[in-house]
Amino acid sequence: MSDPAVPVLVDFDQADPSDRELLGGKGAGLAHMISMGLDVPPGFTVTTEACRHFLRTGEVPNGMWDEVDAAISRLEAKLERTFGGGPAPLLVSVRSGAVQSMPGMMDTVLNLGINADLVETVASWADDDHFAYDAYRRFIQMYSNVVLQLKMAPFERALSRARQEAGAKDDTELSADDLRRLVSEYDGIVRGQGAKIPEDPRVQLRQAITAVFRSWNTERAKTYRRINHIPDDLGTAANVQTMVFGDLGPTSGTGVCFTRDPSTGEKTPFGDYLPQAQGEDVVAGIRNTLTLDDLADRHPAVHAQLLETMERLEKATRDMADIEFTIERQKLWILQTRAGKRTAAAAVRIATDMVDEGLISSEEAVLRVDPAQLEQLERPRLADKLDVDAVVTGIGASPGAAQGIVTYDADRAVALAAEGKDVILVSPETTPDDIHGMHAARGILTSQGGKTSHAAVVARGMGKPAVTGAAGLVVDEETSTGHVGDLVIREGDPITIDGTSGSVYLGLLDLIEPQPTPELERLLAWADEIRQIGVRANADTSEDAAKARAAGAEGIGLARTEHMFMGERLDIVQRVILADDDRERRRALRDLSNSQVEDFEALLEAMDGLPVVVRLLDPPLHEFLPDRFELQAQMVDLARRGKSIEALQQMASRVAAYEEDNPMLGLRGVRLGLVVSELYEMQTKAAVNAVIRRLEAGGDPHLEIMIPLVSTVEELRRMRDMIRRVIEETGRSDLHIPVGTMIELPRAALTAGAIAGVAEFFSFGTNDLTQMTYGLSRDDAEGSFLGRYLEEGILTSDPFQTIDVDGVGRLIRLAAREGREANPQLQLGVCGEHGGDPDSIAFCREVGLDYVSASPPRVHVARLAAAQAEIRRIQRAG
Repeated sequence: MSDPAVPVLVDFDQADPSDRELLGGKGAGLAHMISMGLDVPPGFTVTTEACRHFLRTGEVPNGMWDEVDAAISRLEAKLERTFGGGPAPLLVSVRSGAVQSMPGMMDTVLNLGINADLVETVASWADDDHFAYDAYRRFIQMYSNVVLQLKMAPFERALSRARQEAGAKDDTELSADDLRRLVSEYDGIVRGQGAKIPEDPRVQLRQAITAVFRSWNTERAKTYRRINHIPDDLGTAANVQTMVFGDLGPTSGTGVCFTRDPSTGEKTPFGDYLPQAQGEDVVAGIRNTLTLDDLADRHPAVHAQLLETMERLEKATRDMADIEFTIERQKLWILQTRAGKRTAAAAVRIATDMVDEGLISSEEAVLRVDPAQLEQLERPRLADKLDVDAVVTGIGASPGAAQGIVTYDADRAVALAAEGKDVILVSPETTPDDIHGMHAARGILTSQGGKTSHAAVVARGMGKPAVTGAAGLVVDEETSTGHVGDLVIREGDPITIDGTSGSVYLGLLDLIEPQPTPELERLLAWADEIRQIGVRANADTSEDAAKARAAGAEGIGLARTEHMFMGERLDIVQRVILADDDRERRRALRDLSNSQVEDFEALLEAMDGLPVVVRLLDPPLHEFLPDRFELQAQMVDLARRGKSIEALQQMASRVAAYEEDNPMLGLRGVRLGLVVSELYEMQTKAAVNAVIRRLEAGGDPHLEIMIPLVSTVEELRRMRDMIRRVIEETGRSDLHIPVGTMIELPRAALTAGAIAGVAEFFSFGTNDLTQMTYGLSRDDAEGSFLGRYLEEGILTSDPFQTIDVDGVGRLIRLAAREGREANPQLQLGVCGEHGGDPDSIAFCREVGLDYVSASPPRVHVARLAAAQAEIRRIQRAG
């Protein structure tokens, strides 16, 4: 027997459906359906523990194969069939089943148990030679791919050639003789690649199970986990299930359905059906599918039974169910169920609708929606009426509009995206190996497949617009071109796709910004009632401030004044920096001050009644000056044309004087404010004057001034004294403008108690705090080694996306505690990009911060994530 310390195997009908960690999602779903009395093909689950043991040691647990053989014997006795024999042969499928759903990322083998000797027995049992040889050729191809890891191109060429010679548009039109010849050719391909498929079904089964375990660590699976933040140590179960056949004649078929529309959330059955097919045909997008309405026309009784099953599963799971089903000669079998992947809009609608239906509570509804998904709702759409016609139309598989240049290759999509280009990935159908290109692309277009094909399911999960089944588009992957009639769409051509209507347009069309739905507003209202941490926005313009306020922001946590110095004001800033004398500098400062007053006044008006934290100038001065090398190039050009270069030489000399080898450590932030004091004083006067203007206009301004890059208490004290002096000079005793600092240096965090004696608030600048703690540049790291660190597990998450709790987080925890001990009234916030990250928000709540500040598109994310953090905190405490 097996090692008792490693739970290896459990039959579906003996499994505990609640033990998802052991059974994986698929195994738990199968056990649950059997407990409900649904018709599920019997089988057993080889557990995630067995997989983890295999991944650690390279060997399966002791005695595992004995348990697998015993489980097969139980299946034979239950079904009165024989594994590897007749007259009633037993064939099985071997499918992966991770704890967290990873659709299409790991491997599956169907029709396992068939061999050259048994194929005629299968034909006799089914009374169908076509079926038997089609099952055999499918098995050879899948086993060769998954287990033997052979190249698939020769098999695809042979199948394509067989179709062409037979004049068949798909596999169902091949004759039994065609399939016999194809099986023989497949066997030659296997042998030609130096491999052999074992004839013994038990050897096939053992190799298939270990292949499923190995598939946990394929590049596509690792990429998917990295994209979706799934831990690498979970492993996968392997589910061995009796085959039922959707390709057993014209009264059979297969399909995938959802209990609600996964694109919109509408409470209506949704799915694809294929007659005379196996399940992989549906998800692979090899054939364009029919609808559930077509199923109702062909098999009304089965359709009615399917709808009843869908209703039962949704009520039992209290969630939208994704169901795979097979009809074998008019009998309905349910092969698997899981919580269905859905778009953000669908997730929100389903959650709120289920509250109204009494299925879940409002707290559960808040937990049901992934906060990161809400950024999808910021996705633009096309206008309802357009002046251009679509060049081709397919199925709207994942809503929203996307535009970019066409590429027909997943690797190319990644490369182009890295260059900052928007890309649409176009393919006959996507496969799991395309996951990296799908992640990089703005949208996906396929010529084949339906609403539940791989491209559709993965795109919805990623929140990317997708059009599938655009049958009028013929993709030639060898030449990287697409053809719609006489129209040729080449690599690099710009297109726009509408994943809502399924339309595809040439060129880049104008897009319309989205508006929040009533369902989203309800969900966020529930979230606001629950959360205990505030949500502000990072906004530098009145337009961004207005958007953030409309999204529910409770103020501005960071207004970066350097962003106000760009564009048409850059010339004034350069005059300040490069002025020849004090008089010229004062004149330039006066011009800049007038602009700053307008900027601050607009922000305060947009956030009237709410706090606005203005950070004084942060970057070094050279960032506002021309590039010295560009000036040198201009000098060379002028000299060639006999022009004077004296003025440019003077400019280059001044620019060189401000250059720094490491500006992160140079004259910037508070250091700049102390050394070039007129800049900070000008900004302070402008901010104070903006407050006075708003008060005189009847407004309710709440300005706070933040000093960046403070490392010593004396730096902040001098800045505070300057700000107080500027306020006193106005003669207005009614002005209270809190002064605080951005904690973005390790020394500031370590001396927070002393700094809190001067500061009225801390705002953790986690972007720079992460850079300074790790000793690396974000820009350089992301472009060189950070990706490799994540792939190899040197880092478990990107510290610039999620707060590094052990390092950066420890500094934040220390600073928050010691700051509050020194100043109980100290306000604490975070204003780095982490302020919009759900995991980071949970950490901020844990350490007692008062608010997080996020970019305007992530305000909804932060509101929902803050509520979820509170619910989970209460659950842990309870």
